Amino acid sequence: MTSKPYTQSSDAGIFLWMTYHAMAKMGLDTAAIFASVALPDQPPDLTARRANNTQATFWQAAERISGDTDIGLHTGGMMQPYRGQVIEYLFLSSPTLGAGLTRALRYHRLWTDAMQMTLQVEGDSARISGLNHPVRHYLECAVAVFLQFFRHFSEGEFVPSQIWLPHQTGASAEEYQRVYGCETRLGQTEGAIVFPACLLDRPSPAAEPQLFAVHDAIAAQYLQALDNRDLIPQIQRELGGLFELGEVTLEHLAARLQTTPRSLRSELANLGTSFNEVVAQYRERLARRLLARTTESLDQIIYLTGYSEPAAFTRAFKRWTGETPTDYRKRKQSNS
Repeated sequence: MTSKPYTQSSDAGIFLWMTYHAMAKMGLDTAAIFASVALPDQPPDLTARRANNTQATFWQAAERISGDTDIGLHTGGMMQPYRGQVIEYLFLSSPTLGAGLTRALRYHRLWTDAMQMTLQVEGDSARISGLNHPVRHYLECAVAVFLQFFRHFSEGEFVPSQIWLPHQTGASAEEYQRVYGCETRLGQTEGAIVFPACLLDRPSPAAEPQLFAVHDAIAAQYLQALDNRDLIPQIQRELGGLFELGEVTLEHLAARLQTTPRSLRSELANLGTSFNEVVAQYRERLARRLLARTTESLDQIIYLTGYSEPAAFTRAFKRWTGETPTDYRKRKQSNS
């Protein structure tokens, strides 16, 4: 499939795991902080990606509970280097820091898809751009994590020249210098890590061309799996509009997703499903929700779920639930 926007961004599970351990090391009330986003007081699952839309709630709670107005910066400064992931192996086997960085940014969605990071080189200066996020604490923590990662794989030689941050207010200049090790400029048009371009040519002591190719292929497979994981929710977001327009076809859906019907059919088959199955599941879930939680008329629900006549909707609903739509609504709403 061609590149397309992802409206539901997420982060690798290791970031929240690292955050938990850093906060525990700082002596913070992790139980209260993690409860703000309905998580237990224990190290989160490393393998489970986390929706990024909870970051505002999480960091607001962290600031309130800790009393630290620079909590994101301080948490990031306490984190250990990002380890044990495929991007680490790409860096280790790359011929140079620049090659590793280029590959890492190519697969940055394995880290997070909440930011779109790119590498730019202008003369003697290079920068990792696209470090933008509406939650200041999340962004400042992420910048610290990235710096730790780059320092680790350059054996301490990666020293930034400047950090650019888009927000207007933040920590003191001295505190940024202490954590990031360089000048930090606030109120910039975009967030970025600026560093000497000569660092890109730094050879990797563990360079291994064959392993580099293997790790690149593995990273590509992980990225494809991530795309596949996101495909069904993205389809479901498009189906509502297609139902309203009366255009619930594979062709119309493929056009909305900027791909071809053949490619979309193939990707759904790789996920063990089909267009018709996804549509049926969406209709069932939507019908159940509208009947149980709203006062929408039955005619309106039939329209919203894309059925042309009441009889067809009733037959389908009885097949899903064993009840008529009216009986289902009475039972659900009498119990609420």
